[in-house]
Amino acid sequence: MDTTVLQLQQLSVGFAGQDGDSRIVEQLDLSLFAGKTTALVGESGSGKSVTALAILRLLPAATTRYSGRVEFNGINLVDSNEQQLRRIRGHDIAMVFQEPMTALNPLKTIDRQILECLPDSAQLSAGEKKQRVIELLQQVAIPDAEQRYNAWPHQLSGGQRQRVMIAMAIANRPKVLIADEPTTALDVTVAADILQLLKKLQQQNGMAILLITHDLHLVRRHADHVAVMKNGRIVEYNDCQTLFRQPQHDYTRALLHVPEYDKNPVDDSQPPLLQVDGLSVRFPVAKQKLLEKQRYFVALRDISLQLRRGETLGLVGESGCGKSTLANALLNLLPSTGSIRFAGQDIGAMQEKAFRLQRRHIQVVFQDPFASLSPRMTVEMLIGEGLAAIQRLSREALQQAVLQAMQEVGLDPAWRHRYPHEFSGGQRQRIAIARALIMQPQLIILDEPTSALDRSVQFQILELLLALQQRHHLSYLFISHDLGLIQAFCHRVLVMREGAIIERGDTDAVFRQPQQDYTRRLLDATQAE
Repeated sequence: MDTTVLQLQQLSVGFAGQDGDSRIVEQLDLSLFAGKTTALVGESGSGKSVTALAILRLLPAATTRYSGRVEFNGINLVDSNEQQLRRIRGHDIAMVFQEPMTALNPLKTIDRQILECLPDSAQLSAGEKKQRVIELLQQVAIPDAEQRYNAWPHQLSGGQRQRVMIAMAIANRPKVLIADEPTTALDVTVAADILQLLKKLQQQNGMAILLITHDLHLVRRHADHVAVMKNGRIVEYNDCQTLFRQPQHDYTRALLHVPEYDKNPVDDSQPPLLQVDGLSVRFPVAKQKLLEKQRYFVALRDISLQLRRGETLGLVGESGCGKSTLANALLNLLPSTGSIRFAGQDIGAMQEKAFRLQRRHIQVVFQDPFASLSPRMTVEMLIGEGLAAIQRLSREALQQAVLQAMQEVGLDPAWRHRYPHEFSGGQRQRIAIARALIMQPQLIILDEPTSALDRSVQFQILELLLALQQRHHLSYLFISHDLGLIQAFCHRVLVMREGAIIERGDTDAVFRQPQQDYTRRLLDATQAE
């Protein structure tokens, strides 16, 4: 029999507002077991993070309304006073937040932040404090812990910052660990390493883990039980293998379903639209001494690739491998050596003034549309900005082009006077696509265009991109860490590592028979056991 550590009984959470209370979580029943991982999955707005914060009563006290019970060690946390909660928070029940760069204090070194989690740190000597921090960092596999124990958060990679968050969470060996999207911003291999680390710590300490995530590959590999949440309610709960093998609820089946896309045919007899040969990019390294010889960091080494009209070329690899650097070099935003030929012209050798007219034919859609769209501009201004910059049009002609672009991406033209914050994530990405499409490009670089979106919205965006590709004969360079989307969406794939392409070929062939160990490791990290 599994030992119940934490139990939610008819838990409801709402927020007080001008129009009365709004319920976000409705009558939730959920149990966490010692040494077991329970995954809570569902799309944005389903109530997952509110549930996690409600367990520790971390929501704003003045406006949050609770009912039901959160049972821990015979105590109902819903009715507990602040003094009782402080004894439990971080000691018995700990939490790993989604974005470590936001959760960590940028003005404090990581050793100071870890020590803040240790109630007995005041009684330790300076040497004992250092040793304790180093032991925790070594426990979460931070490399060179003895040299990096007093680093600042910005000096660590995303995966290392997440490991620091885990070190803070496990410092007191909690009985329950709540991990709220702990791998969202991480590469597939780093994400797998983080989950393996949590599993190892769970086995050592017998922790119950509540894993909140939208990554169903990780759920299938690491969870014991799965609860599916929709509109504040759990619509299905089962052990992991049964739920994936025989989902009962329509919503669960929709989450698990991966549609098959009919890739547009590519005419291989035509000359390539984009031809890159021997492309290299390097950055100067800061000198340590005045007369020291200038050294360089090589970000891209001898990159060669072809992209044909109407083709989608996938680009995969871990953070830091050079994917975004390659995209910026192709956009002529970085100085490079080698040859970049687009539509028969050597654009790599062009000066900015000469390249300005070519720039409209190569557009880009970024990962986070909320960050890439100005919050001070209306949708009409955002979509029409690029076209107005390169072509003199009357106000009526520009407005007509904006309306047509909005219609093509499935946005209501009546929304053109709204601002980006008034749209959902999927709608903002459609705005970003319309912003690129209005330029009538031949090539669009898609830099992680769906990673910040829910699964169903991801599929809607991909279907839109396929329809636009077929209608306008577009070529795509599709950068993503989601290998499932790469396989479903791309004709060919390039695998990058440390600034070089180490494997290339037809997508199905590479996924079926990868030649490089690194490629196999990427695939293993995303495939269920």
